[in-house]
Amino acid sequence: MNSALQKDFSDKKTLEKFSSAFTLSDMEIFIFPELFYPLVLADIMSPILWSWRDDPWFRDIEKKSFNNKANRIKQFIIQNYVFNLDLSTWGLTSKGAEIGRFSDFFDMELLKQSNALFGYEGDKYYFDIDIRKHFGLDKFNSDIIPYWKTETIEAMTAFRYKETFTTGAGECVSLSALYAAAMFVVGRVPLEKIFLIATPLHSQNFITEKEGLITNNRRIVTKNMWFNGTSLSERARRALENEKVTIVSHISGYIHTLYNEATINRDAYKQFSGKLREFLSTELTNLIFINFLRFKSKYKTLFQYCCSCAGKKRYIGLDKMFEYEHSSRFNVSAETREALVKEIEGDEFHLSPIHGRILLNDIESILDRNAGKSLEEIKMEFIKVSQVVDETIVDSMFRDLKEFIFTDPRIPYKEKEYKKTIRPKITSENSREDIIKEVISTSQNSELSQLAIYIYREMDLIDWLPFIKAAIERNPVCFTDLNDKAITEVYGLLVELPDESIYEGQRLAMPDEVWNFKRGDGIEKALLLASFLIHKNSDAEVNIIIDKHNVILNFSGKDYHFNSNKNFQKSISLKGTEYQIH
Repeated sequence: MNSALQKDFSDKKTLEKFSSAFTLSDMEIFIFPELFYPLVLADIMSPILWSWRDDPWFRDIEKKSFNNKANRIKQFIIQNYVFNLDLSTWGLTSKGAEIGRFSDFFDMELLKQSNALFGYEGDKYYFDIDIRKHFGLDKFNSDIIPYWKTETIEAMTAFRYKETFTTGAGECVSLSALYAAAMFVVGRVPLEKIFLIATPLHSQNFITEKEGLITNNRRIVTKNMWFNGTSLSERARRALENEKVTIVSHISGYIHTLYNEATINRDAYKQFSGKLREFLSTELTNLIFINFLRFKSKYKTLFQYCCSCAGKKRYIGLDKMFEYEHSSRFNVSAETREALVKEIEGDEFHLSPIHGRILLNDIESILDRNAGKSLEEIKMEFIKVSQVVDETIVDSMFRDLKEFIFTDPRIPYKEKEYKKTIRPKITSENSREDIIKEVISTSQNSELSQLAIYIYREMDLIDWLPFIKAAIERNPVCFTDLNDKAITEVYGLLVELPDESIYEGQRLAMPDEVWNFKRGDGIEKALLLASFLIHKNSDAEVNIIIDKHNVILNFSGKDYHFNSNKNFQKSISLKGTEYQIH
């Protein structure tokens, strides 16, 4: 073993952190934000991602513009990975179990300030959506929470082996990491420009190229899209409008809303903060006002538009014009409005102004004359031509308008104690082999590199103790599915599965990955069986001998044989939660 990756795991916090590298639950990343970017590096190291470069879809992509690259990557991800947040995929845990793991080194009361599933009540938003019902947790007691695990690219791609799935899949943190890695490997965007943003319910990326770009689940959002008022932009805006940002993660480090110490480069975080605020704000123009009315549909009934038909004035409600947008390639915006009007049936128009409605033409004139002025100044002009509408409604509209054109992201405050850390030097010009070599060579002094190798699961370079701990203690799905079966029946089911790991080379899957994707190397199958036995009986004594291609699990005097393609030699002794590995 490379001595650089040996750790002293006598410290509980260190062991939990490195063990979490194999399960990467939302809770684990919240407690250990230093795990977030190493996942991106692990995806970058994966041969699956580098194979994308050879896909015809990305031919000559390096010659394309930034937006073109982003759109090609987006379309590839949409075609190959669906969003999945099903509770049964990775199972359930309990608040009590998670508190038991972390309470020795984390204030659980602070957890409630930033984690929706632990009682976070910082935003009215969570009450409005009924958070537990939203995730299907209302049928369980309040102590039960999801064990959402962030998938590596290997696990995401392996979803195609699951019933009801025809492509890969992943939850939002997995997709966030995948997008970041793909923008680097395929899009050649420097890692220094890619920031991961985590909120209590979501994860997305902000890329500081050009005007900026947000990747949101499988989608991308440009600045123009952020303000276009469509249902897609409405969904994209939810997290930053309604939630605190708990973690910002970057190749240089992280910053966490609850931790006083930050490892992210101070200048990088300053650049991120400024660029994000620029992205989330815009001037009020005619186009932005139309987009706002599309976004806040309750206000569109206040307006009418006057146009000329055969030399005569005709009037039409703005709400009716928006209706016609749905079946037209034209919209209400000034550039295509005339074409849209021509598609509207003649009987939709009025010969006289519609009573009680504001003339959009007047409002657009105001906006043209007052370009660059404050919202309050524009509001005063607005009131002069909107006498037909109650002033309280105008006040309400301008409050909503202000929120539409300016979102103040609640990111972690910058006054932290910044700690400088060592990171691998990686550029978009590096080959995969160069990157892996750099990560390994810096792992002696860089925790980022160490964690990347653990998440990557390069088992011949790492200490197996954290892996075994994760495999035995935190894989509830296989145990839940197999709980009522005898050991001989479980063994029979495992032997029938293909001897094929979802991880190439000397890398290993977790038991729930084996069970979910119905395939596994003999070592992986033996660990699943061991996990099953210890869950059934916490005092069970299980021994596993790995002799290159032969794997033997001994339990209660009987041997169970498996075949391995991994070429390891290990002896693993398990008794409850006591693990010995040689």
